[in-house]
Amino acid sequence: MYRDHRSWLFAWLRRNIACPQRAEDLSQDTFVRLLGRDSISPPREPRAFLLAIAKGLLFDHFRRAALEQAYLAELMLIPEAEQPSPEEQHLILEDLRAIDRLLGKLSSKARAAFLYNRLDGLGHAEIAERLGVSAPRVRQYLAQGMRQCYVALYGEPT
Repeated sequence: MYRDHRSWLFAWLRRNIACPQRAEDLSQDTFVRLLGRDSISPPREPRAFLLAIAKGLLFDHFRRAALEQAYLAELMLIPEAEQPSPEEQHLILEDLRAIDRLLGKLSSKARAAFLYNRLDGLGHAEIAERLGVSAPRVRQYLAQGMRQCYVALYGEPT
């Protein structure tokens, strides 16, 4: 599959991302993701299958880039004397990526509820209204988000 479709996949990624090195990395990551699957049976539509994997990786790439840009933009608002050191900035960015990865495992409503609560300071009733769910459901979503943050900081609970 790699020999038959790698060039095509790279060309598709190259059209969708400006950096050829990043396109190459995403192409390789697509096949690595394929190798990581429990069962590897040849798909009926290999290009569509590879494209689905690559689109997910591409989406993750753009989401991480947007997260980094938002962090850097906020950092520019802090007076230079109060800015964290480059090492601290790197560690903060790594923590943000880890939290983003873990929150990405939540449903879209659970992720939105958690972010509305933690970033926008909205209460359960306001979040419930925005998401069209009940307040008890919002509590469940927030608990899921808190669990993911706990995992990011301390690992899986024993």
